[in-house]
Amino acid sequence: MIMSEDRKTLTGDYIVRATAADARIRAFAATTRNLVEEARRRHDTSPVATAALGRLLTAGAMMGSMMKGDQDVLTLQIKGDGPIGSITVTAGSNADVKGCVGNPMVLLHANEKGKLDVAGAVGRGTLTVIRDIGLKEPYAGQIELVSGEIAEDLTYYYAVSEQVPSSVALGVLMNRENTVRQAGGFIIQLMPEADEELISGLEKKLAEIHSITAFLDGGKTPEDILEDILGDFGLEILDTVPTRFYCDCSREKIEKALISAGKAELDDMIAEGRPVEVSCHFCNEHYQVSVPELQKIRAQID
Repeated sequence: MIMSEDRKTLTGDYIVRATAADARIRAFAATTRNLVEEARRRHDTSPVATAALGRLLTAGAMMGSMMKGDQDVLTLQIKGDGPIGSITVTAGSNADVKGCVGNPMVLLHANEKGKLDVAGAVGRGTLTVIRDIGLKEPYAGQIELVSGEIAEDLTYYYAVSEQVPSSVALGVLMNRENTVRQAGGFIIQLMPEADEELISGLEKKLAEIHSITAFLDGGKTPEDILEDILGDFGLEILDTVPTRFYCDCSREKIEKALISAGKAELDDMIAEGRPVEVSCHFCNEHYQVSVPELQKIRAQID
């Protein structure tokens, strides 16, 4: 289904889904500046934390859009021994995405290339991919991080856990005032029917790509980027999907969480005689629950 231009340009962020080489290649490309900036604003992240979270949000949006069911949920989690701690992103099949980092204020010097040191912030650890598609148990795959740069780790994940040869590129470019200037990425995958000639030709094209954010900053759209890479292979654009930072937290869900805390903890909150503030770790939205509201919640348990 091709989304209308009005819907797509509501936030300016969208994903292009495409095939090439008679469907022996499938491809996704995204521009995600606004959703990454929304995450930066909500979590007040440092530049390197913005870059790390933004890369995983971009990947999550594209990977979420690969799922089929309306209620399917994808979770990506990186746990490393670097100063950022953990990064968690969840996405739906509609490409709505949300996420958070363990230490949003981590500060590091630039790496040897003069770039934000995402690998240094992440360190060594694991990448876990969880797909909940409504079965009894969600599917989960995990790998050891190969670089901490996130795109390389996801490329390795696809090769090892899903046996799908893939090329993943992700990038976040910051302004001097630490707002997000550009963000986006692509995922290009070879299907089982791909032969050696196709594989060699695609590898040659991909070797020419140095920076996804340079493409975007130069005014190229996701469609343009896929045309540059796959135009010689018979690129066919299938559709576009809007993507946004969206959290489905609500006061009702906060109340359910308080109920699950149990009688004793609620009694302690009520005894203190002060409102309780509960924050959503995915979007940093704050909910204040008054003492009378706590008493009503407590009464639901009896």
